[in-house]
Amino acid sequence: MIIRLEQIKDEREVENLTREAFWNVYRPGCTEHYVLNQYRTNPDFIPELNLVMEEDNKIIGHVMFSKAKIMLDDGTAFPSWTFGPISIHPDYKRKGCGLKLLQYAIEKAKEMGIGLLQMEGNIEFYKHAGFALASKIKIHYHAEPRESEVPYFLAQELIPGYWDNREGTYCPPKGYFVADENPEAFEAYEATFPQKEKAFQEGQLPQFCQSCGMPLTRIEDCGTNADGSTNFDYCQYCYKDGKFLQDCTMDEMIEHCAQFMTKEEYKQMMQGFFPMLKRWKK
Repeated sequence: MIIRLEQIKDEREVENLTREAFWNVYRPGCTEHYVLNQYRTNPDFIPELNLVMEEDNKIIGHVMFSKAKIMLDDGTAFPSWTFGPISIHPDYKRKGCGLKLLQYAIEKAKEMGIGLLQMEGNIEFYKHAGFALASKIKIHYHAEPRESEVPYFLAQELIPGYWDNREGTYCPPKGYFVADENPEAFEAYEATFPQKEKAFQEGQLPQFCQSCGMPLTRIEDCGTNADGSTNFDYCQYCYKDGKFLQDCTMDEMIEHCAQFMTKEEYKQMMQGFFPMLKRWKK
């Protein structure tokens, strides 16, 4: 088993590996392979830490790193780094390959002078690679209340004293949201791979209708595309046969949903939540 830099000839194989590793894990289907595809030309991409794990001339693992930043409380941007996706072929999971790949990559990062990593993941796995809750060192996550001890947001100081007891808020680099920002380009890219069935599975992140915010937990909750296939972005009450069922603004949708709530605070909550949904993003 060897770990080496990704080469141009590896790119499609690595993207397919990433797709296989993440399919239906965090959501129905996945987008991580498209993130990787687009990130290679992103200025935040770190090619020296674009690594593959290989056994018997077959790529079984991959990890990539990115530049990031933390906004300090005084308004200045503090340089930091993140990584992911990290992918292990399903046949090699739970055999220690992921940890071995990550530990190797972290040592390379230290040699390059990278001082601080943060990422989103399962603490029960990543603690073995030296990560702890980011809140313990006063790095807050942009999508959670500042006082929260976010269980999935982790950090590790690679150079002692690099963070130096500062305090600030981390937001993932924009490159990680490329599939949401360019859904048509993602769908065209996804169509170049063999078809796989999307499904809801236990352990996935909560899914919401990207129009009204309704939780999506079953196929029956979902809308349909023009060809009759399931649309996993929108609910059956907002989207059918490839079209929205209501011609409305975001504020009108909020007013519609608010009538089913009992408190004004729910309406205020939706006014903060709806702008993050795909239909209403500007």
